[in-house]
Amino acid sequence: MNEDTARIADNRPSPDALLAQAEQETRGRLKIFLGAAPGVGKTYEMLMSGRSLLADGVDVVIGIVETHGRQETAVLTEGYEIIPRARVDYKGHVLEEMDLDAVLARRPKLVLVDELAHTNATGSRHPKRYLDVEELLANGIDVYTTLNIQHVESLNDVVAQITRIRVRETVPDSIIDRADDIEIIDITPEDLIKRLKEGKVYLPKTAKRATQNYFSAGNLTALRELALRRTAQRVDDQLLKHMQANAISGPWSAGERVLVCIDGQPHGAALVRYARRQADRLRTPWTALYVETSHSAALSEEEKDQIATTSRLAEQLGGEIITLTGHDVAQDIINYALAHNFSHIVIGKSNKSRLREMIEGSVSHDLIRKAGNLSVHVIAGYPQAAAPARPVAAAVRKMVSLRPYLFSLGYIVLALLAGTLLSRVLDVRNIALVFLMAVLVSAVTAGLRPALFASAISAFVFNFFFLPPLYTLDIRDPESVIALVFFICVAVITSNLTARVQRQAMAARQRARTTEGLYQFSKKLAGAGALEDVLWATVYQIAALLKVRVVVLLPDEGAVDKTISVRAGYPPDDSLADADIAAARWAWEQDRPAGRGADTLPGAKRLYLPLRAFGHTIGVIGLDDDLQGPILTPEQQRLFDALAEQAALAIARIQLVDDLDRAKLAVEADRLRSALLTSISHDLKTPLAAILGAADTLKTYAVTLPDEDRAELLTTVVDESERLNRFIANLLDMTRIESGAMQPNKSLHYLGDVVGSALKRAGKILAHHRIETNIVADLPMLKLDGVLFEQVLFNLLDNAAKYAPEGSLISIEGHAEQSDIVLNIKDEGAGIPEGDEKRIFDSFYRVRKTDQVRAGTGLGLAICKGFVEAMGGTITACNRREPSGQSGAVFTIRLPLESCTELNAI
Repeated sequence: MNEDTARIADNRPSPDALLAQAEQETRGRLKIFLGAAPGVGKTYEMLMSGRSLLADGVDVVIGIVETHGRQETAVLTEGYEIIPRARVDYKGHVLEEMDLDAVLARRPKLVLVDELAHTNATGSRHPKRYLDVEELLANGIDVYTTLNIQHVESLNDVVAQITRIRVRETVPDSIIDRADDIEIIDITPEDLIKRLKEGKVYLPKTAKRATQNYFSAGNLTALRELALRRTAQRVDDQLLKHMQANAISGPWSAGERVLVCIDGQPHGAALVRYARRQADRLRTPWTALYVETSHSAALSEEEKDQIATTSRLAEQLGGEIITLTGHDVAQDIINYALAHNFSHIVIGKSNKSRLREMIEGSVSHDLIRKAGNLSVHVIAGYPQAAAPARPVAAAVRKMVSLRPYLFSLGYIVLALLAGTLLSRVLDVRNIALVFLMAVLVSAVTAGLRPALFASAISAFVFNFFFLPPLYTLDIRDPESVIALVFFICVAVITSNLTARVQRQAMAARQRARTTEGLYQFSKKLAGAGALEDVLWATVYQIAALLKVRVVVLLPDEGAVDKTISVRAGYPPDDSLADADIAAARWAWEQDRPAGRGADTLPGAKRLYLPLRAFGHTIGVIGLDDDLQGPILTPEQQRLFDALAEQAALAIARIQLVDDLDRAKLAVEADRLRSALLTSISHDLKTPLAAILGAADTLKTYAVTLPDEDRAELLTTVVDESERLNRFIANLLDMTRIESGAMQPNKSLHYLGDVVGSALKRAGKILAHHRIETNIVADLPMLKLDGVLFEQVLFNLLDNAAKYAPEGSLISIEGHAEQSDIVLNIKDEGAGIPEGDEKRIFDSFYRVRKTDQVRAGTGLGLAICKGFVEAMGGTITACNRREPSGQSGAVFTIRLPLESCTELNAI
């Protein structure tokens, strides 16, 4: 018995409905003023409703209301407290948006928020206004808002087809589904067009163009119908939740619903088509229901195929497919109909004989007796062509096997032997229990029919060998006649019960295996980090559980014509015929099945089914087997849907991670590009401007300039040229590091020699600082690239000269420490800001600005890190912590002693 059946039978409220009510109590209430088109008066009605609450003493404020220059709307805003709007700077323009934080801080009882589908300016907390509304509701604030029907996501394509205009700003349907109240604001198309011409909606020029295009009478009528239907659907859902939350037994005929019951009979297609016609006449939704019982496992392949075909037909005709597990089909149908407020039940006429109906019962007759206020439509159906035949191999498998009957005979022979031995000590009536045991064993091991066969044979053997007169079929004692009759009855009943329990156990084991397969599949997908792993797990699991061949096709990345290709298969197979390629592409583009067994391109070898995730088709799965007819039974279809849904989500997750990584790379590239442009525009332009200025002065005033001024200008040209050369060299070095093209040219060097060369090169930079070196004299030679290491020391000295005040001390200390040689460069500057110790080695990163902006590209330390690591060492930065309290930065280079192993061989 399923959950809805148990709930209706016990007259209990729906837990889901009660949970939804409990969640609603902690949230604010949402009321949407829904219109078919702009200008129908949604904002006007929202303000009028707010004013009536304001007059009743309710705390109402305006979060944001757009009057669009309409005087009658602007007048209605008077008397409200209006929350000042937030101003957002976007590309040189100041845009005004609702100040969400101000509304949350003010915390009114009700806030009016116009234009729910509005897109917020870049830089706002939420990209869409409906997300602002969600946050207000989550904080317990009631919201009145306005919305046009063309902004509803699920209706976007329909509106575009009607108006030939694609609306870009949409809100998800879940917003409407969660709304507590929806009020339709409706006026006739003639009145709206009149308002448009009077300039009450748009300016005259815009109004004339709108009347000729969007605001035609036909378009407005269609949009009105969409708004009314969508609102009616929401009201119907509210009614159903109310009935479920209060355990109200339906149906309430406020809204009609059609439920069609399908089974393995040939008239299933006729029932589905009749239900669709009935739903169209009533303009109501409809559902196809199949009740799976313990007898479903014993259905023939033709009956299972018929159920699958009927289910697919119902899905193609727009119905919802529901499968329940139960044991009393009629009662389960009634309970489901009452739980979901169905008012009409469509079922096929029974084709059983009167005798079979008396023995087995009739679902249609039971439905009519138990229907109560439900309307039951019993349809005779129409004859159908025979289903396509299965191949010979399948027919052989369907032949009746004699093995179970032979086993039953064996159990009876054993019972006869046991009974013969026990007849010497037991009464004859007790020996019947031995044969009853044989019947039970037959039912457990072989099924119902061999058990019934065992019951008949056991009665014959028991009578022939144990009831006097022996070895005849005559029965002398009347008590023995009664015992034999009861034995037969008990044997038949127990065999039926045992066989039923066996079928239920088999079904339970099958469901357990299916659940275990789904669980293992979900574990594999959760642990898969690459798309190839997800695809391989998908094709293998589907092939193993459904016993079919599987291929997965995904769109090719970067393909202009949006082609798809095989990305995985089990067994591996990446070759598709032209018909299969066409079917797979059609299934992907149209988001509908195609290929074998489908209505489109049925000549393909495989059946292609779309993979959907987050409302979009992300790929296609192809299935085929060696049998004829439908590939998937209803049970397999449900299992496939579960597997495909998990696989689609996993594929989408991998693709989202890849997109996120690409987005991060793009953001990082933009950051580096921006930093590079900033450096070029400032740090590189500054020395260039000095060079140009000095050179121009020398050219113009070369004759009149004194020798000292001329020499000073030439010195400026040289110094700034060297500075510009250092900047360009840093850029080139950074490019070499990031491209991986840099290979150190290592040789043996004394650390003191490299330090001395770097100090000489940086002489001009360090002219206004005191330099102190303290390098241990007996340090071993290091195997390193002298040019690169000199550049490292030069960049560190240049950095110290920039950030340490003139006249301060810059010290260089070198010593051996365990298995490393350590070099420290210390300055007496302000030190490194807290938290920047690691970031200062990032490309283009500059420490937080102070009153004095230092020149540089922000590449020097990044180059130091790249060069040192290329030579096998490490570089770190920290602030000085000395007892004297001296501040400053310390850069520490560690080079492993293993780099000087060749020295020991010299």
